[in-house]
Amino acid sequence: MAADHPESEPDTAPHRQDTAPSHPDGGPADQDAAPYRPDGAPFDPDSGLPEEDAARLYLAVLAAGGRIPLDAPPQPGSDLTPERQQAMLDQLVAVGLVLLNRIDHCYVAVSPRAVADRLGADLRARATRLLLDADRLPAALDPLARAYDAVPRPADRTRQAVYVDGQEDIRLRIARLVSDCRLELLSAQPGLRPPAVLELAHTQDRRMLGRGATLRALYQPVALTEGSAVRHATAMSEHGAQLRVLDEPFLRLIVIDRRVAVIPATEDHSRAAFVEDPAAIAYLVAGFERDWARAEQVHWQHLDPRALTRSITHRVGRLLAQGLTQRAVATRLGLSERTVAGHISRLRDLYGAGTLFQLGWLMRGGDGHG
Repeated sequence: MAADHPESEPDTAPHRQDTAPSHPDGGPADQDAAPYRPDGAPFDPDSGLPEEDAARLYLAVLAAGGRIPLDAPPQPGSDLTPERQQAMLDQLVAVGLVLLNRIDHCYVAVSPRAVADRLGADLRARATRLLLDADRLPAALDPLARAYDAVPRPADRTRQAVYVDGQEDIRLRIARLVSDCRLELLSAQPGLRPPAVLELAHTQDRRMLGRGATLRALYQPVALTEGSAVRHATAMSEHGAQLRVLDEPFLRLIVIDRRVAVIPATEDHSRAAFVEDPAAIAYLVAGFERDWARAEQVHWQHLDPRALTRSITHRVGRLLAQGLTQRAVATRLGLSERTVAGHISRLRDLYGAGTLFQLGWLMRGGDGHG
């Protein structure tokens, strides 16, 4: 390896790799003889903990008398390739456990206690700087916060609804409100939301939950049939959100900290009303709580597609037995009429019904099925 290290003064500062080599499968190491990363994480020069292979190589250097030539390093095991061995040597140099001496053309082992003292002092100093930065952060961002608060908003004394046109502007205003949410977000989302909207909501809601706020959301049964909706609900529930399914018609609604409510102002959702009147918000929240109490809890992480199909078919049959039409069932469950027709076809085969009327009669117990 002499050609890789031209003659120069002995290195006294650790040399750092730009990237950390991967950890191949290797044999057991002496865990008590030298420090290493027991969790198998990639090498981080700032932590002072070398990988297990590097610790084994350090022991090999000690076994060779604490000094090895550059061109003939020891072999701690046949499982290490020359490239991996050199990477581990570079890692030991970066940590400071081995000194690269180009004058004498060798590597020299350094006391781990001295390395621990030096790196421990560095880590404590860095931790102190981070704590100081954390204390200074609110003051540093205060001018930006005041500028954010200065953005024109409806005067509190009017309490009038603000109407916003265009879905892009609506999303922007909602994003600003959610970014300021500190306590609670209530959301009623009938039908299916596009994957891009779910992705945006996922990012916003995760940050909100990370601040300690809570999230409760209502979906229609159609959400159980769409992969993107299930994945979104599963991910959000893993972060503490509560998401239920209600097989009744309900309107789209978002309530932020019970101070602002967002409701659609047109059927195509191209216009939204942002309501701040306390009485109106209390009325909307009461409706949400009523729907929430009737909604079904879902274990999103353990959904069985076959059981879901049977469950949706059962819901369709139950509503047909109550006398609802195919269109009314589709509206109630948030499904397309074509999807409902498929479930009805399965129910006809099951009950041997020729017509929709006969199916409803049979499901109500006309032939003893019950």
